[in-house]
Amino acid sequence: MSQKLPKRSEDYSQWYIELVKRADLAQHSPTRGCMVIKPYGYAIWERMQQQLDGMFKATGHVNAYFPLLIPKSFLSREAEHVDGFAMECAVVTHHRLKRDPNGTGVIVDPEAKLEEEYVIRPTSETIIWDTYKDWIQSYRDLPLLINQWANVMRWEMKPRLFLRTAEFLWQEGHTAHATAEEAVEETLKMLEVYTQFSEEFLAIPVIQGIKPEHEKFPGAVDTYCIEAMMQDGKALQAGTSHFLGQNFAKAFDVTFLDAENKRDFVWATSWGVSTRLVGALIMAHSDDDGLVLPPSVAPYQVVIVPLANKPEEQEKVLPVAKNLENHLRQAGIRVKLDDDDSKRPGWKFAEWELKGVPVRIVLGSRDIENKTLEIARRDTREKESVAMEGSLTYIQNLLSSIQTGLLDKAKALRTANFHTVDSYEEMKNVLQGDKGGFVLAHWDGKRETAEKIKEELKATIRCIPRDMPEEEGKCILTGAPSKRRVIFAKAY
Repeated sequence: MSQKLPKRSEDYSQWYIELVKRADLAQHSPTRGCMVIKPYGYAIWERMQQQLDGMFKATGHVNAYFPLLIPKSFLSREAEHVDGFAMECAVVTHHRLKRDPNGTGVIVDPEAKLEEEYVIRPTSETIIWDTYKDWIQSYRDLPLLINQWANVMRWEMKPRLFLRTAEFLWQEGHTAHATAEEAVEETLKMLEVYTQFSEEFLAIPVIQGIKPEHEKFPGAVDTYCIEAMMQDGKALQAGTSHFLGQNFAKAFDVTFLDAENKRDFVWATSWGVSTRLVGALIMAHSDDDGLVLPPSVAPYQVVIVPLANKPEEQEKVLPVAKNLENHLRQAGIRVKLDDDDSKRPGWKFAEWELKGVPVRIVLGSRDIENKTLEIARRDTREKESVAMEGSLTYIQNLLSSIQTGLLDKAKALRTANFHTVDSYEEMKNVLQGDKGGFVLAHWDGKRETAEKIKEELKATIRCIPRDMPEEEGKCILTGAPSKRRVIFAKAY
């Protein structure tokens, strides 16, 4: 194995970067700001994708696909939308290359300039709503519940693997409804789906909230979000759900005849999560020795490491190990038998620990004689000798215990680093301290106040918590009247 990872307590950022690389999750690509997601990292994303896809379909949504290239003119139809994404758009201007007559390379063919330029999809509202115009004629066509799995491009100036890359993978839901009430209900329903997914599948506790006006999605009436706390006390936005009102329907003339034969614009939502959830998963649970993965999302839930170097030991141990592998696989457990005899057991232990496999089973000649298995859990490092008979039930219960334990641990960290403050000095002490965290404080509702706090403390308003009742108070910075507290934090 290579040298140890940097310690989180000494250089959290470098720890994250090194862990992503050494655990074989992703690497930087020759394309500026983009990444190559390696098989192990993509397997984690696939687990997320499969779970979410099932949850979407259980709530009546179906999948479709829309073009990667969007006519540039589409973005100008919704003013807030174009203002929000203009600085991040990559634009296709030509459709052909040709050999450079003055050299051996290639150049853009000046005669192949497009009549209309295309924007590489930063998000799909515009092209989807132009399409919905043909799909929706009456109230009988509603609700229209569509999800898309796709890649998008937003030109990122400071890329970081998984967290911020120019191109990333995501899902984006786009729904159309006959009434505002139905659209708001959909917006909040999908927020609940994301919350359930994050907490029950990823073991990451989140806070539901609504974004302040200056932080909402471009073109939305309201933006709801789930915010998660990472181990360094910073926030990470883990998902968003937007009530779009009739803004995009009006921009693209999407109308329907209601039950009374009156024509009206439809009501819209959009919602999405992306591969940044892989980054969230790493930073929420992992330690100085590598990944710590919840069993629900781990590509392998169990790894079996046989102790058999000599031929006679292999003849005795490997058949038992393979039988155990089949037994676990038939029970629906994702298992890996590491029978590569070119690597020593200690190397394998460190390797699978780095990759975050929740449970490790060691099996040697003595274990076979004693009819036992040595079983270790990745999260707490506890090891136990377990009788082979009944070991399946033990492993199933252990996986459940690890999943629950990781959520409980993340909740405890958030509780310990969640602060209610009533003075700007208190706020400074928290946000400029070693651990950071979430600060619950009064805000006067003005954008310039939020911008000044961001400039001075590098902290932003993450959300206005949904479960937080109104409370009279004074703004943490200006002293102006405030009706409720909001969450401030430094964020990724």
